[in-house]
This record gives sequence, C-alpha cells and structure tokens, in this order.
Amino acid sequence: MTEQNIIEVAEIAVTDAAGFEAAVAKARPYFLAAEGCYSLTLHRVIETPDVYRLLVTWRTVEDHMVRFRQSEAFQRWRELASPFFAKPPLVTHSSQIDLE
Repeated sequence: MTEQNIIEVAEIAVTDAAGFEAAVAKARPYFLAAEGCYSLTLHRVIETPDVYRLLVTWRTVEDHMVRFRQSEAFQRWRELASPFFAKPPLVTHSSQIDLE
C-alpha cells in the first residue's frame, strides 16, 4: 500500500473578504514551508460569498494536526487570518479513493 496525500478542507466564514484573502496570501509561505505540506489553494463559495474553503495537501494528518499546529508558523497564520473569522473554521481531512 502506498502512502496517500491527505487533503485538509477548512471551511471558513469571514467578516471581510478582501482582508481575509490578503491574510491568506501573506500566510501561504508559512504553510508551504511546513514539513509535509505540498500545496495550498483558496476557493470562494459562489453561493455563499462570505464562505471560503482552504484546501491544503499534506503528506499525513499528523503533519497538519501535530507538526504544523504546534509550530510558530501556525501561530502566525492564526494571527493573520483569525481577525477575519466570523466563527471558528470547520476543518476536515480526506483521502482520495481510487475508483479504477
């Protein structure tokens, strides 16, 4: 069995879209420098424009939930982004199912 990447999906309701987008842009390097982080993208929900989905690809759940969450980089991310949170983000992790 090969190791699969994990996708973190953080659904985030915000109070200021422009401020939040700028905060994510500033915080992006903190994620990408983290051990086990492969990519980060930000999506705005069309039907609910004050809701975003932050998609982060990690090597493992532990890379996100242990290594990153206990790091200075995570603290900096929260300092930048949390002022724009309308409520706490809803965070889940998923792995791809091969259908072939």
